[in-house]
Amino acid sequence: MSQQTYRIDDAPLNKFHLRITALTFGSNFSDGYALGIIGMALSLLGPQMKLGPLWEGLIGSSALIGLFFGSLLLGGLSDKIGRQKIYLTNFLIITVASALQFFVNDPVTLFILRILIGIALGGDYAVGSTLLAEFAPRKYRGILLSSLNVLWTVGYVLSNVVGYYLENAGPESWRWMLVSAAIPAVIVLILRIGTPESPRWLVKMGRKEEAREIVRKYIGPNAIMDETVETHGGTNYRLGDLFNKQLWRRTAFGGLFYVCQVVPYFAIYTFLPTILDKMGFKETFAVDMWLNIFLLVGSIAGLWSTEKLSRRGFTIYTFIILTISLFVLSLLPTGSHGFSIMVFAIFTFVMSAASNLTLVYPAELFPTEIRGTGVGVVTAISRVGSAIGTFLLPISVSSLGMTASMIAMSVILFIGTIVSIAWAPETKSLGLNEASDPTLEGAGHISAGQTIEGRS
Repeated sequence: MSQQTYRIDDAPLNKFHLRITALTFGSNFSDGYALGIIGMALSLLGPQMKLGPLWEGLIGSSALIGLFFGSLLLGGLSDKIGRQKIYLTNFLIITVASALQFFVNDPVTLFILRILIGIALGGDYAVGSTLLAEFAPRKYRGILLSSLNVLWTVGYVLSNVVGYYLENAGPESWRWMLVSAAIPAVIVLILRIGTPESPRWLVKMGRKEEAREIVRKYIGPNAIMDETVETHGGTNYRLGDLFNKQLWRRTAFGGLFYVCQVVPYFAIYTFLPTILDKMGFKETFAVDMWLNIFLLVGSIAGLWSTEKLSRRGFTIYTFIILTISLFVLSLLPTGSHGFSIMVFAIFTFVMSAASNLTLVYPAELFPTEIRGTGVGVVTAISRVGSAIGTFLLPISVSSLGMTASMIAMSVILFIGTIVSIAWAPETKSLGLNEASDPTLEGAGHISAGQTIEGRS
């Protein structure tokens, strides 16, 4: 007797799903590591290269600037040439550029190399989460995508530990800090060889038999694709379609929600040792490690929250908590260490948990034809904001002071709260070809029988 067939959206979780998730971890781990290690390295290479606040801001934000271009250009390119090629090439670039950091002797060269690293990471953010989303069953899609944030946090925390133990290795120890990022990159590069192409993308290209073969081989012999829904009558999407009457609100929400969350995150945690020093903490490493623990625990708690809570509710309430806690933290007087640590820990825990959404929501907002482009665009928007915020923070702290700088980031979180209340759609439990009714998106309502294009 033949077994019953099932759609890939309803497939049971198997070893391949776990493998593609593990391989996609690479960009998130590397991004977290790159952000954390540059903060540690800047404290050493800054005095050695005689960097002022301008160059510190540029180098601190360089990978984020690259992330903007990479996610925007490579995300769109993946909709044209496929996910797999870019998925592999990204880590070749990251490996080479990370290794070349060891030999830099001036800020310009370091800035350029970190731009290249950021471009590849940006492409991987767009393509990696898209590829994973297009393979993952809907039941497990949220936890698989949000688990990527846990590895980002692991990378960030590990970079702090590596930086702490290397900083006393001599005046050139910052070189070893930066080149250490090449080690996980080359491992990911090797393991990604042989990754299959997205069957959903292959169907879009008319290569249905190849798609069916990949589905049978990797998802299961009885797995099938709903090719009628997948093709949507042969509709061809362009970048401008992200701003048409059906999709503009999703594009705007995706970009604004993402940017309002990552601007405070990246700015604060790139320069965390400096911020703690300005707050009057003398043993900054000990406090840094405590906050790193809350980052890690928060990211794990975010896995549970992503599964148990609605996307819309989780987004709104975490923005509210983050806004209040950072505003309170900004008003606390220097020296109130006990209360400051408690509020900072709450902010850190909730921020880390909420960051799971940045890896789940974007991939669920757009149809397959333009998913890579859509994820790339909202990621690019977020990286513009985070790059500007990270660049401006040392300048702002130097000229306006810590209190004003933290209040400004609280305002950004408040904007995220308002945007989420107005526009956040509910995408949990939907297949990737289903979405909310465009006429009801502002209220977060769902019409599961409609596609993103508004057709039944």
